Amino acid sequence: MSTLVYLSLGANVGDCARNIREAITRLGALGRVVAASSFYETEPVEFTEQAWFLNCTVVLETAKTPAQLMAALLTIEREMGRQRTQEKGPRSIDIDILLFGDTVVDSPELTIPHPAMQQRRFVLEPLAEIAPEARHPVLAKTVRELLDVLPVGQTVRKIPIRATD
Repeated sequence: MSTLVYLSLGANVGDCARNIREAITRLGALGRVVAASSFYETEPVEFTEQAWFLNCTVVLETAKTPAQLMAALLTIEREMGRQRTQEKGPRSIDIDILLFGDTVVDSPELTIPHPAMQQRRFVLEPLAEIAPEARHPVLAKTVRELLDVLPVGQTVRKIPIRATD
């Protein structure tokens, strides 16, 4: 049985577009990439003394469990040179699970839905582009509804190129 999973991808080190496209290609080994948003340039949050990010979101249909998928995503990040030297710091690739169907996971290793997705414009804008009706299973709101109530803040600029172009 397969599940639709919504992922956020980002990078701000190296050739960010190439890194994200490579990660999307690698996601194909974990299931079927159903959709990918445009790229978005986004200012960093929390740790702001770093380069802006390139972000996008992807819908992946997979038969993996949440734990299996998370382990596979961490492997992709590691194989692509991700080094976790500073929390929220610069990275060559970052892949986060936002939603995993209507599954809720709350463990020390993994939290789904992503605990901060509803506060992040760099997540909600690209996700609303490809899955505006996807529903947050805890907040019981669609992605579009979450985006509509997000306060003005972080700068997010859509680049008219899809991540799979």
